Amino acid sequence: MSKTYFIQTFGCQMNEHDSEVMAGLLEEKGFLPARTKNEADLVLFNTCSIRDNADKRFFGTLGQLKNKKLEKGDDLIVCCTGCMMQQQRVIDSIKSKYPWVDVVLGTHNIHELPDLLDNLYRERQKQLSVWQDGGEIIEGLPVRRLFEHKSYVNITFGCNNFCTYCIVPYTRGRERSRKPSDIVKEVEGLVADGVKEIMLLGQNVNSYKGDPEGPVADFPDLVKRLNEVEGLERIRFMTSHPKDLSDKLIDCFRTCDKLCHNFHLPVQSGSDRILKRMNRRYDSRKYLDLVRKLREACPDISISTDIIVGFPGETEEDFEDTLKLCREADYDSAFTFLYSIRKGTPAAEYEDQVPEDVKHERFNRLCDEINETSAYKNSLYVGREVEVLCDGPAKRVRGKMSGRTGTFKLVKFKGGSELTGKLVKVRITSSNTFSLEGELI
Repeated sequence: MSKTYFIQTFGCQMNEHDSEVMAGLLEEKGFLPARTKNEADLVLFNTCSIRDNADKRFFGTLGQLKNKKLEKGDDLIVCCTGCMMQQQRVIDSIKSKYPWVDVVLGTHNIHELPDLLDNLYRERQKQLSVWQDGGEIIEGLPVRRLFEHKSYVNITFGCNNFCTYCIVPYTRGRERSRKPSDIVKEVEGLVADGVKEIMLLGQNVNSYKGDPEGPVADFPDLVKRLNEVEGLERIRFMTSHPKDLSDKLIDCFRTCDKLCHNFHLPVQSGSDRILKRMNRRYDSRKYLDLVRKLREACPDISISTDIIVGFPGETEEDFEDTLKLCREADYDSAFTFLYSIRKGTPAAEYEDQVPEDVKHERFNRLCDEINETSAYKNSLYVGREVEVLCDGPAKRVRGKMSGRTGTFKLVKFKGGSELTGKLVKVRITSSNTFSLEGELI
């Protein structure tokens, strides 16, 4: 009988796409997906290091498997991968506290998963493969997509920015770009397989480096080239760093009809003093100028952001600057985070850490501010007709489907499963803070 697998993913879209690749590798090897980890012969945890909460969730979930592993022995394989596995302290902790884990592999070793499993079954010895100093980009790996009609496409790996709060450069390594021809080939293959929408991924897509001597030299050139792919309906991307956002990319919103009118532009703080301490290399004035340019180029564009509350040394005045910037930027939505110490980053050594109760009080005020604006921006859609790419049945709402507009608004509407993967017209009838309700036209 075929063995089964279950993958639990923590973290960002990069991690989600890595999980899709590992699922593809496992199915190519003959594994079948299990509904839950309790039913699986192989359980794989794909971890994230961005926030302390993700660390705790992973170790808590891993610990829950101990009794089942002791009960089933070699009949249950436990694998750990992702950004946490690029930190020696984590590997040491797994070796000492979770010695029953069978396989540990790093963020750029996922292509080795089949070989590591072969070695494990053959040698009955634990397997460890962690990338340290960089390596080649492996093309052509199989992928089991979560959706048939849309797909992630990596264009860069790693990061060179070294924001003082961020562990990514230490876990994902230095920045590397894929060849334009490989990206175009992948997208054309996805479209031939029924994909209508792609999400281009990178820690900083703006710094993508193509062929300096060819027609695709940078990220805007890549967007323009993909806009020409016949059959592709929508192009999205994330994440952009404000310091590298060019007028050339902004102009793509005027000239590329497949580029969705949505931009995720992390600000992290509205205080120039804190931005400098974060090593973000822009100030609030420059950031707001970028927002203005985006809206001039594309008046209906929706803009979202990331904000960190309680960065070391943040005063009440600094936090008020963040609230002020949010009002001026007029965001459609925001991902808000409490600052958490990441060992190995410069900010972890700052002595002026903000007390937890102060962080939480500010976080609540920020959420109130963002939610009020989000609710208002969504209310402006009521009565409008929008195009929605239907993703499937709405979560926790029986009899309704859900999907996204080009501006990334979540829309729920009555319909059947036959609409999944189709672009449909919907008239918006009501709104709330986080989504829209509508009816098929």
